[in-house]
Amino acid sequence: MKNKLIPIQVIESKIYIIRNMKVMLDFDLAKLYEVETKRLNEAVKRNIERFPGDFMFQLTKDEWNNLRSQIATANPNVQKIRSIPFAFTEHGTLMLSNVLNSKKAINVSIQIIRVFDKLKQFAISQNELSGRIENLEKAFINYAKGNNENIADMKNAINYLLDITKPSKIGFKTES
Repeated sequence: MKNKLIPIQVIESKIYIIRNMKVMLDFDLAKLYEVETKRLNEAVKRNIERFPGDFMFQLTKDEWNNLRSQIATANPNVQKIRSIPFAFTEHGTLMLSNVLNSKKAINVSIQIIRVFDKLKQFAISQNELSGRIENLEKAFINYAKGNNENIADMKNAINYLLDITKPSKIGFKTES
């Protein structure tokens, strides 16, 4: 991976939603930055003031167990992880480039930020599309209601006309 761009799909596949935030885990970031997870976490601990709770947090045991069961099939190395990983938000990944202070870290962080931005733009477009679909649904429901009322009125008018124009019985009457 040296001096090469990391494919967007690789970075996207390492972004998880935890606590309603898009995050990346320390072991995935370490692999992208080409450092050991232990070294990455050491650098973070030496500069902990740069990582407030909205930049980085450690998963709970339940969060880790749930996530591990989801990603274990895709990543066999997950079973080997002994400690509960740290999760880094978009801002946390950016701060990592300052802490690790290498060209690789800077380049990878730039790529990661671009992927996060792409995901934000996608979410915004989905929200806009959802709103447009909702407006179409409302318009269709109103249209259908109007047509149903018109159809019911026509049906009533036809029944009325049938009733008043009923032919009288044809034939002879016999008196008995």
